[in-house]
Amino acid sequence: MDQTKFILNEKDMPTAWYNILPDLPEPLPAVLHPGTGKPIGPDDMAPLFPMDIIMQEFSPQQYIDIPEEVQNVYRLWRPTMLYRARRLEKALDTPARIFYKYEGTSPAGSHKPNTAVAQAYYNKKAGIKRLATETGAGQWGSSLAFACALFGIELKVYMVKVSYQQKPYRRIMMETWGAKCVPSPSQDTNAGRGILAKDPDSSGSLGIAISEAIEDAVTSKDTKYSIGSVANHVLLHQTVIGQESMKQMEMAGFYPDIIVGCVGGGSNFGGMFLPFVKDKIKGKRKDLRIICVEPASCPSLTKGAYCYDFGDTAGMTPLFKMHTLGHTFMPPPVHAGGLRYHGMAPIICHLYQMGLVEARAVPQVATFEAGITFARTEGFVSAPETNHAIRVAIDEALKCRETGQAKTILIAHSGHGHFDMAAYDQYLSGQLTDYEYPEEKVKEALAGLPKVG
Repeated sequence: MDQTKFILNEKDMPTAWYNILPDLPEPLPAVLHPGTGKPIGPDDMAPLFPMDIIMQEFSPQQYIDIPEEVQNVYRLWRPTMLYRARRLEKALDTPARIFYKYEGTSPAGSHKPNTAVAQAYYNKKAGIKRLATETGAGQWGSSLAFACALFGIELKVYMVKVSYQQKPYRRIMMETWGAKCVPSPSQDTNAGRGILAKDPDSSGSLGIAISEAIEDAVTSKDTKYSIGSVANHVLLHQTVIGQESMKQMEMAGFYPDIIVGCVGGGSNFGGMFLPFVKDKIKGKRKDLRIICVEPASCPSLTKGAYCYDFGDTAGMTPLFKMHTLGHTFMPPPVHAGGLRYHGMAPIICHLYQMGLVEARAVPQVATFEAGITFARTEGFVSAPETNHAIRVAIDEALKCRETGQAKTILIAHSGHGHFDMAAYDQYLSGQLTDYEYPEEKVKEALAGLPKVG
């Protein structure tokens, strides 16, 4: 019988996170202090993060040991399954071999707990009593709420308002685990009140929610900030995905020709492809294609400027060299809330600039079409974010049908869509729409980029 599932034992779970920084062909551009314009150091980040996490952000070590306390929690759902998408292959009538690494079995239903658990652990170790964070679609907020419940930490979540309204069950998950969740922009911070004064009907953005969470952290006692994507340490923690995938692809007897994943901030896909891109950097797999898929309504990689910008709307973060649509950019209210971010992880942007990864933008309706095809063949109902990766994987498999090439395609499947039924209902009833790239709005936002010498 042809094998469909590739299962690792607990003993096969990674015991260290892989750090791409020492393997980069060119150093990652420095993160700059917004006041001085000079590179920031660990002390500059101390108001936001515990020192263990700060040191991981800049670490020169290729591998960083995963604490046993974190591994113990990981064992609740890790290692996760790798599947061969045989039914999808048959439906597409393609010679391509399609695999997907399924992260939907975590307690929160996505890849996000891979870093949430680690961050909660390090904050607990540092004596932190409370965390503040933002969330887009609610995947990150619910994951951190889960992790904080296990380590006895209080949590306040600023959830982008449009997602707060679209996905009430994510809020309820957070509250079930003990977190407090408010729609952003909120009346709880100066940043939120400022936005609402200008636009009382603001649907919110990740940039605004980040501003609120950072303000909360730096103005509250015993509170630190926790971020679910973009930062180096977040992508580091997610590399358990790629390390497991490498072992499972070896079990399957194939090495991927194409790896596909969705990107908003870049943590899930970075966690998948970073262990693989090392092979490309070292010259072992020069032909490996790594495709980052983003929404056409928020195309930071494909249409954004590569320059220094704030990670948040209010300008409270350091300056990151990244592809950005401008920190004041307001994305349309698409259902892939986790991809509605104006910027991108600096590591992914750096690799993109060097030509080591590709980027593609796809419209909303086409992604749900792909998600329906996937659900009706493989059975899993995927998150709207994940549907972006499935869309491009299907497109690549159809190209293989045309050319007759039997390429191996690996999908980073970031999580299930069980709380996204309203979005699927809109698609099935013909009410889901695409949003055009708001070029004029982006020009306005880019005009407000910080000046860096």
